[in-house]
Amino acid sequence: MIVTDNHMHLYNHLRLKALKQFKNAGGTHVLLVSLLSHHYGVFPKSGEDFREIFDQHIELVRKANEIVRAYAVLSVHPAEITILAKRWGVDRAAEIMKEALEIAGEYVAEGKAIAIKSGRPHYEVSEYIWKTSNEVMMHAFEVARDAGCAVQLHTESYTREGMEEIARLADRAGLKRERVVKHFSPARVDEFEELGMFPSVIAMGDNVLKAAQQGDRFLVETDYIDDRDRPGSVLGPKTVPRKVRELLQKGFDEDFVMRICKDNVEKVYGIELEM
Repeated sequence: MIVTDNHMHLYNHLRLKALKQFKNAGGTHVLLVSLLSHHYGVFPKSGEDFREIFDQHIELVRKANEIVRAYAVLSVHPAEITILAKRWGVDRAAEIMKEALEIAGEYVAEGKAIAIKSGRPHYEVSEYIWKTSNEVMMHAFEVARDAGCAVQLHTESYTREGMEEIARLADRAGLKRERVVKHFSPARVDEFEELGMFPSVIAMGDNVLKAAQQGDRFLVETDYIDDRDRPGSVLGPKTVPRKVRELLQKGFDEDFVMRICKDNVEKVYGIELEM
């Protein structure tokens, strides 16, 4: 049986040991997402500087594949806009982020990664930064359209109105809505199906069970950060396998698990999962 964590980070705490915990708990496949530039000791002056970040991440994913089946997601985190703006101003920060997204798209086209990550700040920002962040996210959709890949989104907390706005931006960019994945999603499977986007349900509390009770059109994630200052945050690496076992105990069968952990992953990311 395939058990996939759709969104996990490896940073400075357990590193690859986290994947051993994931595997020992029953996990088989994972999407590893790169972090903010400063996590790599990189302080970008241009989008080209993200190559160092992406190369470091892809090497980590290569090592991860010795433990489980791992895939790279290349992130230009939306929080970069306020970090980079302190040094370069908002407009130049956005330019750097767009350049980095284009490079991420190149890596996807070369088969080094399967998706990119973008979004807009989850914290309060000025109206101008919000507008500019939407432009950066729109560019990510255009890059994903051209690269033929999905976009994982880090955004503000879920609202129907906010997701409708994002869906319309994807339409304008020509990116299929099913390739827009809301990272850290609540169990709103029905609403996301109406919108056409894909929820990556955070496996917190009874979220996975609530999602399953609405249907099988969702992905599951821990958003494990692997930060020694916040060990176990957001959720530990064993969480998704544990929540899958809980579904089985509640009467959902292995076919159901395969639909959320294999079929949906293959559909969204255009890959084929094998044991």
